[in-house]
Amino acid sequence: QVQLVESGGGLVQPGGSLRLSCAASGSIFRINVMGWYRQAPGKQRELVATITGGGSTNYADSVEGRFTISRDNARNTVYLQMNSLKPEDTAAYYCNADISKSSRARGNYWGQGTQVTVSS
Repeated sequence: QVQLVESGGGLVQPGGSLRLSCAASGSIFRINVMGWYRQAPGKQRELVATITGGGSTNYADSVEGRFTISRDNARNTVYLQMNSLKPEDTAAYYCNADISKSSRARGNYWGQGTQVTVSS
């Protein structure tokens, strides 16, 4: 079994900052790409940012320059530092990871989601 557990969501004022964390646990041989997605009410889930095992990153245009994704491979954890938050960043944020449980078994996993609300 593999689990992804997110933390760090909450209510913040516009212009504020939050840091999300997502820790993977269970039967893990190697974690490949990790990422963050978000889903606002009435909208489809969208990519926020991804990071490879080697540290290469990719961001949605809407968060480029404001959000930073990073990972700690020793702790099987991915982070999302969110600065200059805007009301339109309000959404449920989901962690995603491509994980190899062995050299032959590979799967894609999701966390349970953490709510981020940006409001004055």
